[in-house]
Amino acid sequence: MATRMLKRPDAPGTAINKIESIVTQPKSEPAKPEPTPNTGVGGSSLDNMVAACASELMNARTSFHKLHLKVTGDGSFSAHTALNELYDAIPEFADTLVEGYQGAAEKILKYNEVPSRTLDTVADGVGYIRDIYAIINKLQGMLPYSEIVNNLDLVKDALNSAKYKLLFLK
Repeated sequence: MATRMLKRPDAPGTAINKIESIVTQPKSEPAKPEPTPNTGVGGSSLDNMVAACASELMNARTSFHKLHLKVTGDGSFSAHTALNELYDAIPEFADTLVEGYQGAAEKILKYNEVPSRTLDTVADGVGYIRDIYAIINKLQGMLPYSEIVNNLDLVKDALNSAKYKLLFLK
């Protein structure tokens, strides 16, 4: 079988176009938001919100632990167990929030001392869970750091689990 070679026509004044190569650089990691500006004592309002949320979580641990020790009556064992799981998990959530935020924002937060909430009944505990959930939702809407928003989703998941157990398991 014969092979044919293609021949380029010679046209006077026609230049041959060279193939241009384009080199692209790999995309760099997206820039993190700038550290929040320090607007005086306590820093920015976002700093204050994170510090307040962390303080609330630290106080919640104590409040839920005390409630865990005083529940009685029908469903008390289930409530006792659910509250135990919640107050055991909360300190790690508070640490993760603060350490992650302080690393992302590159600053140390300042905390105000706020007394722990007194909870006398399981209904008080459920109400407090709802309040903490609302605080976290509001904070998540303000945060520019997706990793911290995701960590706060885990807190909300634990709150929802405890609320389910307190409301429906007897």
